[in-house]
Amino acid sequence: MAEMSFEQMLEESLKTIRSGEVVTGKVIDVKEDEIVLNIGYKSDGIISRSEYTTDSNLDLRTVVHVGDDMEAKVVKVNDGEGQVALSYRRLQAEKGNRRLEEAFENHEVLTAKVTQVLDGGLSVNVEETRVFIPASLVSDVYERDLSKYKDQEIEFVITEFNPRRRRIIGDRRQLLAAKKAEMQKELFERIHVGDTVEGVVKNVTDFGAFIDLGGADGLLHISEMSWGRVESPKKAFKAGDKVKVLIKDINGDKIALSLKFPETNPWVHAAEKYASGNVVTGRVARMTDFGAFVELEPGVDALLHVSQISRNHVDKPSDVLKIGQEIEAQVVDFNEEDKKISLSMKALENREPKEETSEEE
Repeated sequence: MAEMSFEQMLEESLKTIRSGEVVTGKVIDVKEDEIVLNIGYKSDGIISRSEYTTDSNLDLRTVVHVGDDMEAKVVKVNDGEGQVALSYRRLQAEKGNRRLEEAFENHEVLTAKVTQVLDGGLSVNVEETRVFIPASLVSDVYERDLSKYKDQEIEFVITEFNPRRRRIIGDRRQLLAAKKAEMQKELFERIHVGDTVEGVVKNVTDFGAFIDLGGADGLLHISEMSWGRVESPKKAFKAGDKVKVLIKDINGDKIALSLKFPETNPWVHAAEKYASGNVVTGRVARMTDFGAFVELEPGVDALLHVSQISRNHVDKPSDVLKIGQEIEAQVVDFNEEDKKISLSMKALENREPKEETSEEE
């Protein structure tokens, strides 16, 4: 039997490899766009930048270093230059596919960073495997601009897994909906009519403001924003404002809110402040042909009848008064049950001559 040469013995001692096989090697050189591995074969293994990452601008020297141990998949035993072509990215993608398949079957909640914001949704990577989350499944509310999610960590579940068609779909909306349902349940178990709660203004309309109470929205109607009149909710509130509100009513999943707290009700002390005979100051709020309504304080209006404006004849209030004008008048009638107050400016005019006569005497 002929003795083997040194080269033959060396080659015999080296392992054999096949395309598709996974090998482990040690990094012996790193260039900007190439990694060289000693894989215990007669030729070194080469991982090009495109077979390491999808980022065509990545400098491999910033992520891989000489002496690192790496796993890679054999693409070609001979790349045409006597070296073994390897792929780190394909191996990671296979691992990622297995990971995502497992998550899909187990309905597991995954967390990953958003790598791209696309026209139709978001792209995230799980172990080098791309998952697409359509815009309709990103949130439980419509969002026109998804750019805020770039580079953000988000949670989602896999709802469709078809790697052969490169179709792996994630869903974030159902997680948000489930979380909101749980928060809603907890909220309704906790709140009662008459409670004071804190919320955040979510949206403002012409008729009121919707307040996020942390699990459900409540409506603060324009009529409940103040004991007085509110011209426009949009002038009083803006999205993001924090407010303390009163739970006025709960009807199914609808919550009615109010800022008319009982302790701030201006009519509580009105009988004393606006007793008949008291002289008061107010602002003309609105006028009709028969009189002017005077706001004494937010939530308390009084009627100044046209016949009580002056000793001189007045055809209509607008002839002598203006909206917003401050006036002084005497309370001539107070009806607490009907919350009605009547005023007279004429009564003060009638009083003046008596005071002058008294001074002359």
